[in-house]
Amino acid sequence: MRFCIIGGALNQFNWDNLRVFLGVARAQSALEAAHALDMNQSTISRRLARLEEDIGSKLFDRSSQGHRLTSAGHRLLEHVEKLESTLATVESEVFGDTLALTGEIRLGATEGFGSYFLAPHLAHFCTRHPGITVDLLPMPRNVNLSKREADASVTVDRPTTDTFVTSKLAQYRLLPYATQDYLRRHPAIGGLADLPGHRWIDYVDDLVFAKQQFSLQKWLPAAKPFMRSTSVIAQLQAVRSGLGMAVLPCFLGSVTEGLVPILPAEIDITRTFWLVAPQERRELARIKALWDYLRRVADANADFLMGKSASIEWLPR
Repeated sequence: MRFCIIGGALNQFNWDNLRVFLGVARAQSALEAAHALDMNQSTISRRLARLEEDIGSKLFDRSSQGHRLTSAGHRLLEHVEKLESTLATVESEVFGDTLALTGEIRLGATEGFGSYFLAPHLAHFCTRHPGITVDLLPMPRNVNLSKREADASVTVDRPTTDTFVTSKLAQYRLLPYATQDYLRRHPAIGGLADLPGHRWIDYVDDLVFAKQQFSLQKWLPAAKPFMRSTSVIAQLQAVRSGLGMAVLPCFLGSVTEGLVPILPAEIDITRTFWLVAPQERRELARIKALWDYLRRVADANADFLMGKSASIEWLPR
């Protein structure tokens, strides 16, 4: 697709090159942009060079630290982001039903929730809507919607900016878990006062990615973890092996064979998942369809997410 700018230094340019420009500007790295856009780095560099040649201006200062926008790059970014938003609105309002339930959706999520809960439900969603492809990004960090890493995301921190549409998805509960074998080999746990002396597995404190992310050191300061990991799935596997105890979401612990909840009648740690999308993406019909589906799935599984049930509920296909 080519566009013409009247009265500017640029007569015509290619949208694919602008998409590459956006990716590099947001990632501040050609390598990271290549991963996000599923392109090789040499193609990224070639397209940027062609765009700079077409415009007649240098768009990035390149160094070993990455790509930094020049003044010309900042001016172009402002206009291209407006163009991107306009194209999304055109897709939603002009094409309407023609593109309604076709296309791609990139959904970010926390690692455990994305891998263990969302993935099987998204498989059902895709069966319902064969024209939609969902890219699920379950990561031990927040997906950056401002940099267009995803169309929507499930987060544990509620965004404070009004540039996003935000909806409460669900509450979920966390509990300490261990194996029966671990509990047999270590001192009995009769109450909260017995917890600090046990072998704990926790997150790496300085790599916690969200304010609402659970931290053993904040919840039980006297406990001294013997192992830490940025991955909740790694923590789960360590607990399964009988190495120690960890506070895990009930949607992980309750479905993992061999794990026992610790003091479930005394401990109540709850957090909230938020469903978030940029305003212009939220209006796309395929995003609306997924948004509504996830809300229904979360409502149907409220007891499961809060640890009141060990059975996942499925929506009719």
